[in-house]
Amino acid sequence: MAAGRITKRTVDALKVIGKDYVHWDGELTGFGVRVRPSGSKAFVAVYRTGGRNTPLRRVTIGAVGKIEADKAREEAKQIIGQAELGKDRAAEKARARAEKTFGMVCDLYLAEGCETKKVTTLATDRGRIERHIKPLLGKKRIGEITRTDVERFMRDVASGKTAADEKTKARGRAIVEGGKGTATRTVGLLGGIMSFAVARQLRTDNPVRGVKRYADKKGETFLSAAELAKIGTALARLEGEGANPSAIAIIRLLAFTGARKSEIAGLRWSEVDIERGYLRLGDSKTGAKAIPIGTPACEVLSSVAAIEGSHYVFPASSGKGRFQGVEHIWQKVRTAAGFPTLRLHDLRHSFASVGLARGDALAVIGAILGHADVKTTSRYAHLADDPVKKAADAISKSVQAAFASKPGAKVIALASGKRRG
Repeated sequence: MAAGRITKRTVDALKVIGKDYVHWDGELTGFGVRVRPSGSKAFVAVYRTGGRNTPLRRVTIGAVGKIEADKAREEAKQIIGQAELGKDRAAEKARARAEKTFGMVCDLYLAEGCETKKVTTLATDRGRIERHIKPLLGKKRIGEITRTDVERFMRDVASGKTAADEKTKARGRAIVEGGKGTATRTVGLLGGIMSFAVARQLRTDNPVRGVKRYADKKGETFLSAAELAKIGTALARLEGEGANPSAIAIIRLLAFTGARKSEIAGLRWSEVDIERGYLRLGDSKTGAKAIPIGTPACEVLSSVAAIEGSHYVFPASSGKGRFQGVEHIWQKVRTAAGFPTLRLHDLRHSFASVGLARGDALAVIGAILGHADVKTTSRYAHLADDPVKKAADAISKSVQAAFASKPGAKVIALASGKRRG
């Protein structure tokens, strides 16, 4: 069917019949309106990318009502004109439809791109992918994501667009926080996934490269003796009110040892050597290691009763796993102490801060904490265990004294340039 110039009036007047048909424009060859038996109408363009013997290609420009006739005409003119230069818009759209979504690429990355990552790191990556990346970028095609999308993603995470507090199990919760630190670290993961996509030839460039991230202030919170005393007071009060004893003990051990949360919460009795004052971990973020612990930490561990049938020092209340509720109690502790945003990991930094303020060598403190930084380990790797053990004992006693608000718990503030976890 042929007619004059396609306008809104002619489109509205097109009748629905029992089959598909196209009403062609009388001025621009190849531009028309397809009408389906269902009543839906869409602007289309048809063209050849070669001579008469090449097949006709059809591309849908847009649905009637979502794009005006004049704009559809201009788009059709471009498509037909580009076809004369060999550009096939229909083929491009078909390739785009066949592209993996970024959510699919993330799944592929978790399955095949993380062979060298530790289980704990992989769990963190999976959480960031499911809670931040997929909700904001997961439905986009891998080839569609631009640097602008990445910058918008970073702003959205920083502003808390993906923040949530969800129930995950019978007694579990997933607290997803936003903020600039979270945004920066998640964009770092995004860059790794994009590099994986480039290596797999799923796209030709990494749109994360060159994106300026927020300054990550992770690891810059150190508690003074007075602040540690507030944490100790809050712990004692919650303990007196009947708070979970495993959570209380874990928090105290984190403060007294400078260990990571996963190292204490997942501690097994086979790894505890109270007699010699060590935690001999079979695995950690930096691999197998021995953590020297002081008398206060030994006292906490000695007060914990082993549960028959469990290998964990702090087993779950049901099942065979480890205790998972420390974050819930920590939120109460930090709120009661007046530090609503303080992280458990900040206790590790505070342990190091106390040691540095006492005058202990950075290398010795690095040995206690098991830092993986090459520049640091090269300076303390040759040290014998005795000075390391002595420093661990003294530092943990200083933290314990601060918890109890004892006068001998004075801690000197650090220069800003030394604030590193």
